[in-house]
Amino acid sequence: MFARSVAVVGTGYVGLTTGACLASLGHRVVCADIDAAKVGKLVRGEIGIREPGLAELVREGIAAGRLSFVVGAAAALAELQSRGTPVEVMFLCVPTPMGVGGVADLAAVEAVVEETRDVIPEGCVVVNKSTVPVGTADRTSELLGRPDVGVVSNPEFLREGSAVHDFLNPDRIVVGSNSSQDAAERVAALYARLGAPTVLTDAASAEMIKYAANCFLAMKLSYVNALAELCERLDADVADVTEGIGYDKRIGQAFLSPGPGWGGSCLPKDIHALLQVADSADFEFRLLRATIDTNTRQFQRMVEKIRKAVTGKRSGSVTRKRIALFGLTFKAGTDDLRDSPALGVAALLKQAGAELVAYDPGIAAASSSIDGSLLTVVDDPYEAAKDAEAIVILTEWPEFRSLDWQRLGAAVAERTVVDTRNLLDPAVVRRADFDWVGVGRAAPYVASSLATSSVSAVRKPA
Repeated sequence: MFARSVAVVGTGYVGLTTGACLASLGHRVVCADIDAAKVGKLVRGEIGIREPGLAELVREGIAAGRLSFVVGAAAALAELQSRGTPVEVMFLCVPTPMGVGGVADLAAVEAVVEETRDVIPEGCVVVNKSTVPVGTADRTSELLGRPDVGVVSNPEFLREGSAVHDFLNPDRIVVGSNSSQDAAERVAALYARLGAPTVLTDAASAEMIKYAANCFLAMKLSYVNALAELCERLDADVADVTEGIGYDKRIGQAFLSPGPGWGGSCLPKDIHALLQVADSADFEFRLLRATIDTNTRQFQRMVEKIRKAVTGKRSGSVTRKRIALFGLTFKAGTDDLRDSPALGVAALLKQAGAELVAYDPGIAAASSSIDGSLLTVVDDPYEAAKDAEAIVILTEWPEFRSLDWQRLGAAVAERTVVDTRNLLDPAVVRRADFDWVGVGRAAPYVASSLATSSVSAVRKPA
């Protein structure tokens, strides 16, 4: 594999991971950002992202002289030029937030193109790494007005909390280009050492693959949340049901865990963006709309579950009831609060008059950006539980499993746990005299006579 000179514009989750990982593969990488203070910290090897392994990769890249940081996209190109290695590939890893009506906002992409249009070397390949609407590669080519510069779509498939692992152990590499096969192959070659399956296609298909993947995952989550509700009504156990269907290779185990809803920085904006694309094509994507509606309903359903656990009635009043929320981030392993279902549930509880105190391992009380009028963030789970009439598990942090439930029992006003992630071992919690309420879980019972049949089947207790 030949080392390439690479510019990465944007140092968020995607950009910083891309730059650090490409440098670890031997490429010469300059990362650019418009935030001078952020760049200053990165130059010193300080990162503001909670992402396992990323800080180490950044520092290793800096120490090896393969990774550096500058302010501004044009400066990144100039930096490589000054080293006698003109940029060969420029990745655009800038934000594409949800704009008016759900359409992706491409202002940052267009700003970088305008800034660098006249200084990109001949033969360079511009890569859209950000999640962008179908047709963005063509739009980028038009804005560039440079037939000597290739434009490629190379979507990312990184999960927050495991981004470095996902980059270095990809399920597939997708590269799409309408300009030239050579441009696509040059980008694919950057990942050659990873040995992953590579899909070379046109730009529109590559852009569509990203949206199709994320929207399918959102549909799968909405499906399992609806399934959990049905299990509750029929006295079935969603844990056993999902285990049973998950062994089917056509379905798989991933994204079959019920919860308070789906959120984060990707799924909500991507599903709305694809709906906009569908609307523009005069196609009514009813399945996607149902996916969103099911997710919205899930927030309210969790509140009803909490109301019933606290008052005995799904519509019972929680006014002035103190409730401890364990977990605020949209998933464990990250400090990202964007479109967190935990905050969606918290907002509904607050509207209902509840007093909320929260603990999250990834959120420090002193630096929390959460509105204090919504809830109080504390740095200790036992402090959060003090005088609470219910503990609600909203994020699947593994450390919640090792809490001292006897100590929590001494702190709370009422021994009730609503586990919206089915994270805890109900037997452990119940041994501390807590009432445990899960999602889609049947009431506990002793294994039936099936256990003595020729099929040695023992149902797990809820």
